[in-house]
Amino acid sequence: MKIGFFAFTGTGNTLRVCKTISSELTANGVESDIHLIQNVADINLVSDYDRIVIAHPVHGFNTPMPMLDFINSMPNTTAKTSVYIIRVSGEPLKLNDAAGIVPKRILNKKGYNVKGEFRYIMPYNIIFKHSDNMATRMENASKLKAKNDSLTIINDKEQLTNTNAFSRFVSFICKIEHSAMPVFGKHYKVTEACICCGLCEKLCPSNNINIKDGKPIFGKECVGCMACSFSCPHDAIRISFLDGWRVNGSYDFNSTPATDDEICNYCKKSYLRYFHEVEKETAEDTSNQ
Repeated sequence: MKIGFFAFTGTGNTLRVCKTISSELTANGVESDIHLIQNVADINLVSDYDRIVIAHPVHGFNTPMPMLDFINSMPNTTAKTSVYIIRVSGEPLKLNDAAGIVPKRILNKKGYNVKGEFRYIMPYNIIFKHSDNMATRMENASKLKAKNDSLTIINDKEQLTNTNAFSRFVSFICKIEHSAMPVFGKHYKVTEACICCGLCEKLCPSNNINIKDGKPIFGKECVGCMACSFSCPHDAIRISFLDGWRVNGSYDFNSTPATDDEICNYCKKSYLRYFHEVEKETAEDTSNQ
């Protein structure tokens, strides 16, 4: 069996989750490859795998446009290949599950069999910065989840989520981000702190940034992944109307995990529910072995 991951990632959270699950697959004797969708030269590559994993961050309760474009370009099939979808978000709200509606519809129409959806929580790259302790607990939870999710993929089990009318409505309204971000992104600017290291140009997954006359120039292809502003070593990028939500600087995932009392007040109940569910499931599986 060979499993192919096809991922869209900006600041690296989604890729990090894919690597974690891939490691668990390897531990179970299953081969897997991870591909960033912007590097896939031949879309027919998806046909080389027995199972396909589609992975992406959630943008405004929706799937990012580059991922939707990739899914739309996948070849039709009669093989009913099983597909699993990984969604990575900064908060454990069920509203994020609505991001799976369109991908599932497209994939099933193309002849694929969407068997499962996995939700992972990783630290924000916009809105506000989590503590390193929170980031570490999220990372630890992802490692625990990956143990079960990898077995679900291997055993071709079904694990789908349902969405209510309110989630679908919110997701529909927030689709405006797909057309708004190219407009907002064109107005990104750099401050005098910019040293023109070229890192933003290198990291941009949509090739929206070009270095010209010693400064980054932002085009019309921005998808709001925040790779540029999050990773800028001098915090020199200003993200237009969203600058009040700018987050800069990497997380230390090797800190002491946040205790329940240290969980941020924003969506605290949802975070606690997520952590406790993941930790309980793993504890139960261990006791049953």
